[in-house]
Amino acid sequence: MINYGFTKEVNSSFQKVIETVSEELKKEGFGILTKIDVKEKFKEKLGIDFKKYVILGACSPSSAHEAIIAEENVGLMLPCNVIVYEKENKTVVSIIKPTAAMQMIGNEQLRQIAEKIEAKLKSVFDSIV
Repeated sequence: MINYGFTKEVNSSFQKVIETVSEELKKEGFGILTKIDVKEKFKEKLGIDFKKYVILGACSPSSAHEAIIAEENVGLMLPCNVIVYEKENKTVVSIIKPTAAMQMIGNEQLRQIAEKIEAKLKSVFDSIV
């Protein structure tokens, strides 16, 4: 298991997991700023066939505002990424742990904001079955 994110394999379809993650993020106040279809990009740019793999860039505007006020350059670490990909006959979902990402910055106020965001992201993660 990785220690910088929450990760699990589920028996739900790839598309169902994408939909559930998107809905649950919205319930927790997050929007999806970016959606990168890695399979599509690898095919387009490199001519490589790759498994289904999507990176969602999730953002809570109020939390992002707080974080940027606390540490102006924190934008280098935003948004919170969620990945969904196929692995054998399962779908894997991983969500960044903001506390791990922000640990290197050493700003106590930012750590507190990251803890709050992480609790919301953990709720999203726990809802995926």
